[in-house]
Amino acid sequence: MVPRLVPAVQSTVPQLLDAFGSEVERCARLTRELLASFPERPELARDIKDSEHEGDRIARELIHGLGRGAGADLPFDAREGLRLATAVDDIIDHLEQAADMLGLYAVEATMEQAIALGDVLVGAAVEVAGALRKLGGGGDPAAHLAEVHRLENEADRLSRAAVASLFIERIDPMVVIRWKDIFDTLEDAADACEHVAHLIEGIELRRG
Repeated sequence: MVPRLVPAVQSTVPQLLDAFGSEVERCARLTRELLASFPERPELARDIKDSEHEGDRIARELIHGLGRGAGADLPFDAREGLRLATAVDDIIDHLEQAADMLGLYAVEATMEQAIALGDVLVGAAVEVAGALRKLGGGGDPAAHLAEVHRLENEADRLSRAAVASLFIERIDPMVVIRWKDIFDTLEDAADACEHVAHLIEGIELRRG
């Protein structure tokens, strides 16, 4: 598991972007572990909830920092930073929602397709973290962004196949409804990763 990167007191905007990316990656790895082991490790759901709270905290600190002019040397303005912080936070929110659904719906066993989606989400989170790091450090995030788009397409394919399998295998209708909601929410997390990529691409186009 990726350890949490704790921002220093009065962190700079690049440090907060780095910490935010690290938290997205951490939450995705926790979610993948939960999907692979559910319901044997319920404590992971608590860790994911904690990650969601930490994401909220970093988002607030990042937004406040931009409001104080702390990002004056960055390639985006305060409004772009606000949209970016909100979009990154959405990734973690969707992951936490999917984890919460497993317990709320009293899921009795995991599905291979969910684990596969978890793997893709970990990959997308790693690339989002890399892109945020490059954005804050003045590097070129293009390779990370291209991989996010590829992984979002893969998540979309897996999600469609997973939902189709629920009907093909003649599973109990209530189980179908529950797992469709979970798959949709995992796909929402992948879409949120791509939304972050689009925002960063917009920033890069404007400054280029």
